[in-house]
Amino acid sequence: MKNRNLYIGKWRIIEMEMWDQEFIDMETEGYFLFEKGGSGSFQFGLVQGQIDYRIEKTGEVERLEFSWEGQDENDEALGRGWALVKNDHLEGRFFFHLGDDSWFKAIKSR
Repeated sequence: MKNRNLYIGKWRIIEMEMWDQEFIDMETEGYFLFEKGGSGSFQFGLVQGQIDYRIEKTGEVERLEFSWEGQDENDEALGRGWALVKNDHLEGRFFFHLGDDSWFKAIKSR
């Protein structure tokens, strides 16, 4: 039997280390979207992009690791990140290539 992918769906960003909620929700409610097949998308503030992800297991810990490419205020941008489901929410870290990084917390959209 195949394991259920707990990450699939839309996750509303409710907190980030580097940016406040007003920035996160500037154009739309900040989110991460993980779809079947290892793809997805995200947006927070003026940053948006497409995600390529894999679910990795190290010891007993399973987490989603992703790379992304997109735009930051219409400039090309790319990076990587990771996330893990913890109780009823998603926690992780988002990285800009050669730039800022921030932890984040998100809840599943209904």
